[in-house]
Amino acid sequence: PRLGIPSITMQDGPQGFRTNDARLVGTVTCLPSQLAVGATWDRELTYAYARALGEEFRAKGANVILGPGLNLGRVARNGRAAEYMSGEDPNLGAVLGGEYVRGVQSAGVAAVAKHFVANTQETDRDTVNSVISERALREVYYLPFEAAVHAGVASIMCSCALPATAARRLDHSRCAHLHLTCSRPVPGVWNLS
Repeated sequence: PRLGIPSITMQDGPQGFRTNDARLVGTVTCLPSQLAVGATWDRELTYAYARALGEEFRAKGANVILGPGLNLGRVARNGRAAEYMSGEDPNLGAVLGGEYVRGVQSAGVAAVAKHFVANTQETDRDTVNSVISERALREVYYLPFEAAVHAGVASIMCSCALPATAARRLDHSRCAHLHLTCSRPVPGVWNLS
């Protein structure tokens, strides 16, 4: 406060502003899932959807939205499949993810792309081991996130942002602590400084 730096007020809400505040319950808009938006393949609609989200989040006092969901829905029974606008297509996620980022951020709300990367199932989420080749990561899984970065996304949430005691793994390493997963691809592969 004394330095004039605003507080970060982030809110989850893949389909709208999610709240536990009794004063706001019943006052938020429940929008279609991001998977439904992805199914339209419509860039303008995605931008408008995201702009509406951003405007509502801003009106409710949030300046950060935990979205878009850009992970690939590789397992149909994944409990989070409806959160990912990419569906199974990284190119779709790349095109629409950028529109989502631009739409939300045009309303003055920072977008956080999630869940980087290979968050393919909720069953045994704390112990699952996703074994994925470097080539598949680069050609399939990273693409939507790379597009979000180039669209100016404010941040990226690691899929494994779990406590250090959690054991979610990518190629046998804890994801949140894995240099390969959470830091090397962004500056190294995507030619960013």
